Amino acid sequence: MIKFYGKKCLLVLIGGILLSGSLLAQTSARKTYEANVLYAGIEVGSKGVKLSVLESAKTNKNTGNYKVVKDTSINTDFISFTEPTFQATLKGLTTLYQIAKNRYDIPSEKIFTVFSSGVKVLADKESKNDWIIRMTDAFRQQINEPNREVRPVDVVEEARLSHIGIVPASRRYNTFLIDIGSGNTKGGYFPNGNTRDIKLFQLSWGTKSVTNETDKRLADDNTLQNFNKQLFRVLAGNANEEIVYAVNASGAYNMSDNIAFSGGIAWAVATLMLPEMAENPVVPVTYDDVLKFSEKLYSNYASCTAEEIGKSLTDPAIDKEQAVGEAKKVNKVFDQKAMMSGTGLLLKIMRQFEGVYEKKQFFLVKNGQVGWISAFVEESISKKP
Repeated sequence: MIKFYGKKCLLVLIGGILLSGSLLAQTSARKTYEANVLYAGIEVGSKGVKLSVLESAKTNKNTGNYKVVKDTSINTDFISFTEPTFQATLKGLTTLYQIAKNRYDIPSEKIFTVFSSGVKVLADKESKNDWIIRMTDAFRQQINEPNREVRPVDVVEEARLSHIGIVPASRRYNTFLIDIGSGNTKGGYFPNGNTRDIKLFQLSWGTKSVTNETDKRLADDNTLQNFNKQLFRVLAGNANEEIVYAVNASGAYNMSDNIAFSGGIAWAVATLMLPEMAENPVVPVTYDDVLKFSEKLYSNYASCTAEEIGKSLTDPAIDKEQAVGEAKKVNKVFDQKAMMSGTGLLLKIMRQFEGVYEKKQFFLVKNGQVGWISAFVEESISKKP
């Protein structure tokens, strides 16, 4: 879990799950866990396949003492629903399963496989549920496990687990968490003082779906100028109507002091906008901060590349190597148009909380991608006899 305090955010272990940047970047070879039990969660998401490996001390296996020891992903763009992306996703899913089973010696019954809610939402929207069925059947055949469960996680459950896995207990009941994914956006808050009842917030828009919708409008003009114009139209049209309705229906404005954003675009914006805070897993921002950054993405994207960021960091107190390394990762995952789309969506949501009489505190959570899947695995373990 992460404390959301000030410019220097501290990492603390709460509820048994430790989320840290160093752990997320871990790609070390297989190691021996003599007194520990390992579990794995593999998620087929909108943009790719993710693997989280959790470690639990045997002596405390009933206390929820788990931490993330590895997190990695393979980008495959499953929600494009094309044969090449299907095959890439199947290969990625199989590869990560084999890593969990062979490199970490995790038995199959301790490897949990799921489809994210983003995949399910897009599949329902575009009548592509047969692709989920095909993927499940093909994966079962690849690993020779005909009874392997690969179920879509419900949007409500994913939102609930994300909140538990990301927001610290000290801020659990006054924080509205919004996870901007590739295919959809979901989140919520706990209005009744317990973690069973979550007030759901969801949108059928995510970074990739906004980009895809914008691309459809380009016709024969693929210039960045036209992309920016069409992006404005997408975000000002049905997307904006859905955002306004969803925020109002959630009642979150009156019930929440903190608005925390997680997901890939939150990590990307925080990393490129505030490279000097590379070591901070959570960064506070303002609406104006993100608006200025959005304008720079369009007019001066070169300044957001790892090379230029490295040149701009002159303070010797800043870990320049870490900042540049993180920027390189973002540049590899998100191109200019994807950054513009995701940041534009982020701004549209933030705008709904820019009140005249009450200002909310906004946070960008960089390592939220392991939040819900880690909580899912932990709860699945606790239900086993």
